[in-house]
Amino acid sequence: MPGTRKLGRPTDHRKAMLRGMVTFLLENGQIETTLTRAKEVRAMAEKMITIAKTNDLHAKRQVMAYVTKESVTKKLFDEIAPNYADRKGGYTQIIKIGPRRGDAAEMAIIKLV
Repeated sequence: MPGTRKLGRPTDHRKAMLRGMVTFLLENGQIETTLTRAKEVRAMAEKMITIAKTNDLHAKRQVMAYVTKESVTKKLFDEIAPNYADRKGGYTQIIKIGPRRGDAAEMAIIKLV
């Protein structure tokens, strides 16, 4: 169930971090982060792409309420969502890359398919 991981942060910090990570993922196509964060980012990024596929005013307002950059919202509606028009889901891929050197946290790369 998406949104159930607390990630060791207060609610407002966690939501702001996930908004920033989803924005960065949609802007650049891939990010490197811990596995648990990647799983949370995947859930929200896929929701944003699914909403953007409808391409109406309500969808734009919903995405603008979550994504922190207007240019990323424009890119999502103009480039990203049309690429996935015939796809029902599974817009992202998580690849495990092994433990982090400092604290041995499991690292992963999340990218758009």
